[in-house]
This record gives sequence, structure tokens and C-alpha cells, in this order.
Amino acid sequence: MDADLKVPARYYARLAGVSAELADGLEAALHRIGIAPQLLSQPDAMIPVSKVDQLLGDLSRNLERTDLGFEVGKQLSANAHSFVGFGMLNSATLDEALRFEAQYFRLVMPSFSMRYVSRPDYGEMQFRPRVAMSHLSLSFHLEAIGMAALREVSDLTGGRRPPCRLDLSIPEPPHLRRYQRELKDVRVRFEASTTPSVMLRILAPPKELHLEMADSHALRVAEDRCRSLVQKAADGGRFADWVAMTLREVADGLPTQKELAAQLNMSTRTLHRYLEHEGTSFRALASRIQHDIACERLGRGMSANEVAYSLGFADPSNFNRAFRIRAGYSPGRHRSG
Repeated sequence: MDADLKVPARYYARLAGVSAELADGLEAALHRIGIAPQLLSQPDAMIPVSKVDQLLGDLSRNLERTDLGFEVGKQLSANAHSFVGFGMLNSATLDEALRFEAQYFRLVMPSFSMRYVSRPDYGEMQFRPRVAMSHLSLSFHLEAIGMAALREVSDLTGGRRPPCRLDLSIPEPPHLRRYQRELKDVRVRFEASTTPSVMLRILAPPKELHLEMADSHALRVAEDRCRSLVQKAADGGRFADWVAMTLREVADGLPTQKELAAQLNMSTRTLHRYLEHEGTSFRALASRIQHDIACERLGRGMSANEVAYSLGFADPSNFNRAFRIRAGYSPGRHRSG
């Protein structure tokens, strides 16, 4: 869960292809955050997640664009994923290709996890963040991953993408019309989850969608190479940052420790042990984030009762008491002052 986990630089090079203005802005932004622009053109170059946050923040401040994640995702075909993409393209069916991608997704984007579910009549790709990142960066990546998943399915099926449903946890973006105009065959839902995530459901049997480039020998070569790369990859990181980010991004209520542990494919006890090792606990993180969200919502003019219910309190008096203990004064005073 390390904020300085490194991710492939090649994906952010795609920003330069959006427009000439953005290409110039990207180069200037890279200089300002201390990254050599030529780094993005190196196939195996990696950059820290914290630098990605800085880069996207810089571009947001200097360019009036909200659709960068949408644009970058549109450009990311399976070919963009190096050996993982090579394995996907040489798979026999769409089902096999997506299983391969899920197995080695840490090589595609280490800061996110991918889970693939296959059923007789549909397939479902689910993506969740594994590291803490800024709100702006999170929104960018969720949009980019959603659009990239759609592009992959379209490319792998030779342009015969079956009907799909795309669920994004982010609110409706300012560029909503682009979704309506360019994804007419996709049912898109925003704020579809209370935790940061992307879900793409393919409304057709993935096992019956055969790929034209299937080559079992090439697939074995790709798998051997990916297995070797995974062995070299470092997982590690800070779980507390990820838990805090996930709690902060929820729309209403707060997920439980058990729910967050399930997202990480570990037991509640294991997550508790990791957090304890980092000098904190789920209860402490939840209390701090809950208070921060409450202060933000009170500052926007919501009443104490509205905030209490939005945070999952059945009785507003319990919220008032918790707020007083942490802040030393009432929610009403914070709202008025």
C-alpha cells in the first residue's frame, strides 16, 4: 500500500497524444515535478505513484480539462500492456484473455487490483485501488481503467464488442456528454459503488467469443515472461494509507473492516495486524476520516442531522456526542462558524 509504489510510465506518455497543447503542458509539468520528459518514452520505465499524483495535479491546475482519464483510457488497447497484452492477444477466447490479464494485472498497473468473474452468460471485470492517491488522481485512473477495459474488449473481439455495462464509483463528470455520445452501446452508471472501483460487465458468454490471433505457443512464451516479471516485482506498502483513502472516498456510510479486508483478499485479523504494525487501527482511521467528512459536509451547509444520517448513524445524538468528543465543541457550532 505504498504511495511510492512505482507504476509503468508508458501509460502517462499517452497524455501527449490528446492534444498539442497538452503535449506542451505535459513536458513543462514533468520538468516542474523533477522527471525527465524522455523517461516516459522508455518502454520499461517506472515512476512513483506520488509523482503521478503531482503530475496530474499540475496538469489540472494549468489546463482546463476534466476528461484526461477518459482520453487516455480510449488509447489503451491490449497492445499497450507489454507482455501481458501479448498473452491476451494470443489467447483462444475472450474468457482466457481476461483470466490472463487478471492473473498478471500487477504488471499492468501495480496500484490497482483486478478480479475477473466468468459466468455462463456474462463476464465481469472488477478493479480497485491498492494504494493511496489523491482524489484527482483516483478519478483519473478509474475513468482511464474503465475506458481501457472497453477498448480491450473491443480490440480482442475484432471490433465486435458485445453489449456492456460500466459501473464507476465517481460522480457524474463535467464531460458526461462524452459518455452519452461515444458509448451509446454501453450502459454507464456513476456513483455505482460506495468504495472506489470500476466494474465492466460483458453481457455475453466470454467463453464463446473466440480470438482471431490465438497462438498457444506464443501464449506460453508470454506466460513464462510474465511469471518471471512477477517474481521480481515488489508488493509491500502501507495499508493504513489505502484504508484511509478508501474510507475517505465513500459516498454514504463507511465500509467495515471486514469489507475492506475482503477487498484485499485477506482476513480481518490479518488487516488488523498490518495496521497495528503501522501504529494505527481501523477504529482510529475510521474515527479520523469520519470526523473529516463530517466537518467538510457541515462546512457545505448540511445540518447536523443530515450529516449524521449520511455517515450511517441511526441516531443523530450519537453523532453529536462523537463529534463533541473529537472536536471539543458541537456540530452546530462548526456549521455556524
